[in-house]
Amino acid sequence: MAAIDDLTEGRGSEPLGEMAAESPAMPEVVFDVEELSVYYGEFQAIQDASLKVHENEITAFIGPSGCGKTTLLRCFNRMNDLIETARVTGSLRYHGVDLYDSKVDAVEVRRRIGMVFQKPNPFPKSIRANVAYGPRVAGLAKKGPVMDDIVENSLRKAALWDEVKDRLDDNALGLSGGQQQRLCIARAIATDPDVLLMDEPCSALDPIATTRIEELMHGLKDDYSIVVVTHNMQQAARVSDRTAFFSVDVNPDSDNRTGILVEYDSTQQIFSNPSDERTENYVTGRFG
Repeated sequence: MAAIDDLTEGRGSEPLGEMAAESPAMPEVVFDVEELSVYYGEFQAIQDASLKVHENEITAFIGPSGCGKTTLLRCFNRMNDLIETARVTGSLRYHGVDLYDSKVDAVEVRRRIGMVFQKPNPFPKSIRANVAYGPRVAGLAKKGPVMDDIVENSLRKAALWDEVKDRLDDNALGLSGGQQQRLCIARAIATDPDVLLMDEPCSALDPIATTRIEELMHGLKDDYSIVVVTHNMQQAARVSDRTAFFSVDVNPDSDNRTGILVEYDSTQQIFSNPSDERTENYVTGRFG
């Protein structure tokens, strides 16, 4: 199997190699997860999760703390590789490519699958330098008109350009919390990814800033597939197309808490007529 950068030459281009053979059979699937389990040493964080994430949709992961939502999210761009004791079993395919194949370049995976974290984390540099960092490291552009276009387009997509266009050389840490998070989104999309992963992107923001991020997510899904972890069920109901509910299975012999995927369906189905009683209990507030 070829490495991922041999199979996808960029967003909007024709896929090559194995991906070309598979794309007609699954044109709308970005991630195909089958019986995925994640371990940290001897501790099993997730057991046998299976789901499909579709293109140009927002997929929400909900569930109580410790149920494996973020762990699974981090599998999608191999962030768990950075944890020495982490190991993954089962199958996780991105556009038909096994993300955990030994020939796949993890750095290229993270360029194509961007991530926005719970707390805004801009670099202590200028607004311009924050957005330009990824494209420069990835070799997409250096200084000059091309980089200027990338910075402007990324900030426009993140609905931040009009607020910062006259102070691009100011330190990004001088922005408000909501502006910093939108800057982090601009930084994530500056490398022209295919997917945006968002781990509780609004949990540190006030309601007004949260509304701006949610509105932004609705606009971004025209260009990106988005997977968001949230504890806010109202937010999941507002922004997502599909929702996965995770719960915790407690081993009475060891007190280990293993995350399990209970139900995955359209968001409307999950919140109006879930098929599993555990899902209904959670979304109605009976537990969790």
